[in-house]
Amino acid sequence: MEILDIGAVKAFVLAAELQSFTRAADVLGITQSAVSLKLRRLEEQLGRRLLERTPRQVRLSAEGLAFLGAARDLVTSHDHAVAAFESEPRQLAIGINHLLVGGELPSLLRRLRELDAGLRIEMRVAGTRELMQAYERGELDAVLVLRPEDRRKQGKAVFTERFSWYAAIGWKPVVGKPVPLATQGEACRIRAAAVRALDRAGIPWEEVFVGTGAAILGAAAAGGLAVAVLANRAAPAGTLDVGELLALPAIPPQEVVLYSALNDRRSRDALRVLTLAFR
Repeated sequence: MEILDIGAVKAFVLAAELQSFTRAADVLGITQSAVSLKLRRLEEQLGRRLLERTPRQVRLSAEGLAFLGAARDLVTSHDHAVAAFESEPRQLAIGINHLLVGGELPSLLRRLRELDAGLRIEMRVAGTRELMQAYERGELDAVLVLRPEDRRKQGKAVFTERFSWYAAIGWKPVVGKPVPLATQGEACRIRAAAVRALDRAGIPWEEVFVGTGAAILGAAAAGGLAVAVLANRAAPAGTLDVGELLALPAIPPQEVVLYSALNDRRSRDALRVLTLAFR
């Protein structure tokens, strides 16, 4: 058998993980047709059909599932070999909006470590305004935030985050009482959108818990103290989306933007992995 094309194997791993040729192409910086061509040639070389393609999604075949683990190992080994001479540690200071950080953080950090063992990461989790100020002062190399209200142009929109109403599994509202809310306080844009939607729908509410970040608000929800508006990715175990159950209004989705002026390959690769993990 011919030596496998590492680029094609990497395209396969990304397409399998993201269930999309388009997203894999975005990560690799190539066209969707180029990804399709790489995968077709890889399947021909292996004599196996690795992916089942439908108009709506891409999913692994049985043979693709069997190959995926070995493919990941091959890509990781290749990337480590390429980086063998890059012994110079690289410091990267990243800021992430605290409403975006959920249970996927360990996986994100593992991916960054696998990408570049020489990467030294400083991660700051805070609100959009605080992170943008730190970025403008030069304290952070890159920030991933909800789009600032002044609609700054230099950021790159990377995905849209959806929010909903979360409460503890089994939690029930008290008849005749306002909806108890856990929020980040009056300065929070998501809180403003949530209470505005409740007011428009004529649903009474009461703020019973104020905290900072998805982890704190999620804990209040999981503990049965209140209903919290959380990004779907950040909702903790033990909570359930109760928006439909309680007939609560929809929360407008929020655009997430990446700000960075870094141009070196190692930094670009790390930021690509960062946004991939969240997408």
